[in-house]
Amino acid sequence: MSAKPEVGLVREASRQIVAGGSAGLVEICLMHPLDVVKTRLFGFYKGILPPILAETPKRAVKTFAIAGLGSGLTEAIVVNPFEVVKVGLQANRNTFTEQPSTLSYARQIIKKEGLGLQGLNKGFTATLGRHGVFNMVYFGFYYNVKNIIPVNKDPTLEFLRKFGIGLLSGTIASVINIPFDVAKSRIQGPQPVPGEIKYRTCFKTMATVYQEEGILALYKGLLPKIMRLGPGGAVMLLVYEYTYSWLQENW
Repeated sequence: MSAKPEVGLVREASRQIVAGGSAGLVEICLMHPLDVVKTRLFGFYKGILPPILAETPKRAVKTFAIAGLGSGLTEAIVVNPFEVVKVGLQANRNTFTEQPSTLSYARQIIKKEGLGLQGLNKGFTATLGRHGVFNMVYFGFYYNVKNIIPVNKDPTLEFLRKFGIGLLSGTIASVINIPFDVAKSRIQGPQPVPGEIKYRTCFKTMATVYQEEGILALYKGLLPKIMRLGPGGAVMLLVYEYTYSWLQENW
């Protein structure tokens, strides 16, 4: 008698994994160029391998019933090393010369700086803040508003309803969490003076940016971030929900 519930649990978990993984993969492939724009305006698909490796399993294990903070902090632990590699590849301005592969660049970081908070895991606190705050706002807003606005029987209008809520969720979450994103990029990217580490910790980096460059500097890159995570958030949730519905009917 216990075999049937077990099979049902495995099947449900498989649906969640496939739907979540598909959502992460599609979102990254469509929106990655705008992530590069945040760092610089060349080589749009440079450094795409680290986020694909991180995002696909990350979205696959995220539970949509728990909106945000816990899942964001958990995913930050997994994602941060990939972010260090991605930012390093994106920030490299020798666009038209031979570039290191993702794996060789990761090896360079480990060899020179190790696996710790000054090496492959630098910017860890800022990444925790970025993902924790984003997911808390994003999923909390999406599922609360989704339950308030009635489901539409017309498939096109229902699609637009979900897309609109996802777009708004991603936009609001992006506006709220961008200071953490700026701090993360400063810590993980090239330092202003080679050989000197100016940006070390999350909140100290925010304070330094604010004191030296003003409050608006903490919102640098907001437009490409919104352009990516606004529609990207909508795409991810739509792919998840429609893939999950298809799996429920066919598997």
